[in-house]
Amino acid sequence: MTDTPEKSVVVKVGQEALLADVQAGRHTWFVDEPVEVGGQDRGPTPYDLLLSALGACTAITLRLYANQKKWPLEAVEVRLRHQRVHRQDCDKCEMAGEMLDEVQKELRLVGPLTEEQRQRLEIISQKCPVQKTLMSGLRIVTTLVPADQLSTT
Repeated sequence: MTDTPEKSVVVKVGQEALLADVQAGRHTWFVDEPVEVGGQDRGPTPYDLLLSALGACTAITLRLYANQKKWPLEAVEVRLRHQRVHRQDCDKCEMAGEMLDEVQKELRLVGPLTEEQRQRLEIISQKCPVQKTLMSGLRIVTTLVPADQLSTT
């Protein structure tokens, strides 16, 4: 990977249960799983972080847009939930158990906004960069580092 350290996210999991140590630039935190699935519950789950990224991007996008328009948006709250649902329309509907990941996103817009402003902000909420990335058919390229290049730090 040719990114500079400031632009990379590094995740390390050792022998201690499912606890992951995450470093993004100068910021560090833990990611874990709930106790009932073998984790220690010492941090949010990977899906919590995914939803957090989408929610934060949505709220920031709405704040920037409202500020630019000088609209009276006092606060934004985004509630998100991830679930697996049976596919209704799919190419493989004859296959049992075909599931689709679904994120439910609820917006609470606080302030004396007109109904037109509220409707426009709902449309803008779907244009946040993280949502656009998730909806675009994201491509993930994995490279295996040769064993002789592994570090123990």
